[in-house]
Amino acid sequence: MKNRFLLFILFTLGLTLSLFAFCDIFKKTNPATYDKGVVINGVRWATRNVDEPGTFAQKPESAGKFYQWNRKKAYFIPKGDGTDWNDTIPEGKKWKKPNDPSPKDWRVPTLDEIKSLLDEEKVSSKWIAKNGVKGRKFTDRESGNTLFLPAVGCLYFAFGTLDHANIRASYWTSTPHEKHEGCAYYCYSFDYLAHWHYEHRCSGHNIRCVAE
Repeated sequence: MKNRFLLFILFTLGLTLSLFAFCDIFKKTNPATYDKGVVINGVRWATRNVDEPGTFAQKPESAGKFYQWNRKKAYFIPKGDGTDWNDTIPEGKKWKKPNDPSPKDWRVPTLDEIKSLLDEEKVSSKWIAKNGVKGRKFTDRESGNTLFLPAVGCLYFAFGTLDHANIRASYWTSTPHEKHEGCAYYCYSFDYLAHWHYEHRCSGHNIRCVAE
């Protein structure tokens, strides 16, 4: 009787450990939630945009979703339809963790991390088309690692309509503006430059997250 009970315990324990191992493998291979990332100038960047909260877009050139600053609601408006747009200004002195749509173990980058990506001494960049999608490719000068940010455009802060599609790549940082409470910093690039500036918090931009 005792032997049977011991075998049952061992069987149950083995099954539990197997399930945990399977779940761990699934999390590390599920493309919607797992991304190995790539290191550019000392920062590990995800290779794909954030899609629905907690998930990545399918490919590096995939659009993903748009987000307002410090908000977790995802917008995807390919025809510029501003239905259900929230035009109230998001509050906060930082992008709060509960509002971060990045997948687990990732977060919205800071302004300093964006600046490291735009450091021309250590990172080169050029405007390219990847599988027919325009955007900017960043290359770490030392390692040769590359990162592609598609030019999805942005959503206009007042109405949520689509603007600069296939012309501008726009990505939020988690850093608010020091003086303008209704603004926060973001990274933008066209075919002729890549830079950072500040933008109205209601604007809809993509998110390319960094490892925590």
